[in-house]
Amino acid sequence: MSSLPASSLVTPGLARNAVRAASRTAASRRHWAALLDAPALGTSEAQALDAIAQVRNVAAGQLIYTRRDTAQTLVALVEGDAALGLRQSSDGQFRIERMLHAPGWLDLASAWLSGTHSLDAQAVSDCTLVELPRSALSALLDDDANLAGLLIQALAREVRTLTLNTHELMHKDAPARLAAWLHQRCAPVPEVPGQAQVLLRERKRDIASQLAITPETLSRLMRSFMTQGVIDVAGYNVRVLDLSALRKLAQDEMAAA
Repeated sequence: MSSLPASSLVTPGLARNAVRAASRTAASRRHWAALLDAPALGTSEAQALDAIAQVRNVAAGQLIYTRRDTAQTLVALVEGDAALGLRQSSDGQFRIERMLHAPGWLDLASAWLSGTHSLDAQAVSDCTLVELPRSALSALLDDDANLAGLLIQALAREVRTLTLNTHELMHKDAPARLAAWLHQRCAPVPEVPGQAQVLLRERKRDIASQLAITPETLSRLMRSFMTQGVIDVAGYNVRVLDLSALRKLAQDEMAAA
């Protein structure tokens, strides 16, 4: 009896599994490419990261880690929304200092310093995290100079972002901080050139906390921007009517700067 060709041995179930595996590999490569800002990241490098990564799911409202926890891994958010800040021990309220929307790094630095996390982190929605143990990652970077360079650049971007945020808090007044916050989150409206929109994902008090202002001041500033014809607000959607005006407001600095 003649043997069957190899192609005939591939059952529909095996074919589906192969497609799923290829899809998972592609999704993984996209996650790592986004986290490292490296569109050309190779499949082999993504697979090497997958081999040491620990995946964790955290339900909305739960703590991801606290600032008292020893930082042994680099922590990235690949699905969902999370907040960085301080959880008050007295009433359990979470004071948000920065919101993060996937994909992005929650803590890229602390594990290298052999200490604790610098802030508390909490899931705002159901989240999926990937964590890279420092010891395993160090060994991987020793063998892959390109990957090491990409991680250094990712760290540099985090430092630059924090530096710019500090500058804005110290040298920009409240209207400029709000304008900059909105401008950073603008999504274009293709059918209306010069306009954009911002979907508010956070509560008003959480936005105010990030900007170091009160919720009442935030409401007053939003009304002021509406009166100036810069924005229009409908529920959780902010329509930016004059993008150039918003950009100018965001660039204004206090006279003392």
